[in-house]
Amino acid sequence: MAGTTVVVGATGAVGAALARRRAAAGERLLLVGRDAARLAALAAELPGATVAVADAMDAQALRAAIAGAGPEIAGLAYCVGSIGLKPLKRTTEADFLDAYRLNALGAALAVQAAQDGLVAGRGAVVLFSTIAARAGFPNHAAIAAAKGAVEGLTVALAAELAPAVRVNCIAPSLTRSAIAAPLIGNPQMAEAIAKQHPIPRLGEAEDQAALADFLLSPAAGWITGQVFGVDGGRSTVRSRG
Repeated sequence: MAGTTVVVGATGAVGAALARRRAAAGERLLLVGRDAARLAALAAELPGATVAVADAMDAQALRAAIAGAGPEIAGLAYCVGSIGLKPLKRTTEADFLDAYRLNALGAALAVQAAQDGLVAGRGAVVLFSTIAARAGFPNHAAIAAAKGAVEGLTVALAAELAPAVRVNCIAPSLTRSAIAAPLIGNPQMAEAIAKQHPIPRLGEAEDQAALADFLLSPAAGWITGQVFGVDGGRSTVRSRG
């Protein structure tokens, strides 16, 4: 594939791990994120990487950032997410709208901004959901609804952009990252959550990045419109614990 790989949310745990993998494969990279200093530090590790500062909640800035990828885009990974957990009675309209705007609408706008380049580069897209969109957990109404929309977006875009562009989605379980820190900062809580998985550990950024890297590569050339669980079996296998 020709062109640049765009990683939106490049300074997050998964985005950074994916960027390092794509750089190791010789890809040209455009790293997009909110924090200029962290972007610069990551780019310094990756020869030839360029950066663009943009908040995924700012549609105009996001479009301008992705325009910097040039006329051909080999891949787009929207590695942006949130974890906002509240009982339904305490979940506000703003909570629902913010979760949707960041996770689903942001993904749609990113693909829209990259569409012409992706078609020209015959590229691939990777989006991110969560097992909570299908498995069902208490206090997940806002994020499960938003990520469920991401899964619907995945199959819709896979149909619309075929055959030039492949679109797939990764649905992880709880993964060690900055946004998960409030849930796993307590060692006892982290251990309890880990035991809920048939493979009894928490996810690591590399678990998701490895699959995203594959899905962006030519080796996944006959895979599109799929949602892949990277969840230690939690969504489908009953744990002995």
